[in-house]
Amino acid sequence: MRSVLTLCLTLAFTTPVFAQQSEGAEPPMTLNRMAEILTILDPDVQFGPNQVELTIADIPVLIVVDVAADRMRAMVPIRNAEGMTEDEIMRVLQANFDTALDARYAVAHGKLWATYIHPLSPLEREQLISGLAQTVNIAQTYGGLYSGGAAQFGNGDSTDLQRQLIEDLLNKGQEL
Repeated sequence: MRSVLTLCLTLAFTTPVFAQQSEGAEPPMTLNRMAEILTILDPDVQFGPNQVELTIADIPVLIVVDVAADRMRAMVPIRNAEGMTEDEIMRVLQANFDTALDARYAVAHGKLWATYIHPLSPLEREQLISGLAQTVNIAQTYGGLYSGGAAQFGNGDSTDLQRQLIEDLLNKGQEL
């Protein structure tokens, strides 16, 4: 009985993954590929050495790329970290656990940031677009819902409004 259960679980969890990887595998993310995607999201994107500046939903986004370390980090400054109350710090930590999703709140250089960090080469187009939208969403919802916008518990209007940014960016990304 145990071997049949093991076989069923193995087939259930591995077969779709192998099928998805072989049929729809994307090429590794490169700086050029990322530039193409980001240019569609914001035609006024600015490229610099190891960094990119763009605007999404009127929010400035900075992306830092380290090809040698195979990492990328998207960041949106939110506020000075100095002066954050214990309750505010607790709330961003709670959000990192449940509502921020793939984006995260972080503190660096005296500022509170919305961030999305991912290995560069395995990053897929939709992951990049969704991660950027979630980063903008948690910056926009700081002090309120603290939400990445892709999934949220509850039946309010906020879920649809926040999810709309992700859908809009994914639709732009379809042009590739």
